[in-house]
Amino acid sequence: MGIVSESTEPQMKNTFWNRFVVLSGVLLITLAAVPVLAQDTPDTVLRPPKGSQFAIIVFEDLQCPMCRRTAPLVEQASKTYKIPVVRHDFPLPMHNWSYQAAVMARYFDTHSKALGNDFRDYIFENQLEVNPQNLRGYAEKFAAAHRIDLPFVIDPGGKLSALVNADRDLGKAIKLDHTPTVYIVSNNPSRPYVEVKDNSQLYLTIDAVMKD
Repeated sequence: MGIVSESTEPQMKNTFWNRFVVLSGVLLITLAAVPVLAQDTPDTVLRPPKGSQFAIIVFEDLQCPMCRRTAPLVEQASKTYKIPVVRHDFPLPMHNWSYQAAVMARYFDTHSKALGNDFRDYIFENQLEVNPQNLRGYAEKFAAAHRIDLPFVIDPGGKLSALVNADRDLGKAIKLDHTPTVYIVSNNPSRPYVEVKDNSQLYLTIDAVMKD
């Protein structure tokens, strides 16, 4: 027992080789089917939403004092120029409640994007009073005012956190390191985006981008 005859040994080698070839083919097909993800760049991230020629793109942290001051200016500019605002979550690691606030905003986004942005503005309005201990209470007040149930566990499957992380990863991909970071973007390939580095230059920057 256990002795392989000379007549069966070539058959075993052929069987092994055939299986190896089949498995190699399956592996190559599988690898070919895996999509290759292009790395995000400013040119791919900083673009107006579909159907818009211009837009204001903001990366913000809900605990950032300058973000609080910038948000209403951006909103007013959006109304003045009739261009959309695209808001991205970029919670900074040194802030102790901004990440959870961003997750809460994503929960309200599931009801409507407008409601999610209203929550973001509500947090900015109360930013000086918000802390890790009472953040949930502020979210509950907001939910009650809009007749929405706020579940005890807002993000049981981690989907909302994944959205926040995806936004933060976009910012990191374009080497963003501060908040707020505000861009005026357009479909003009020669000048697709301009960063607004001073709030006092917001309207002038929009004017300049629109004239190009």
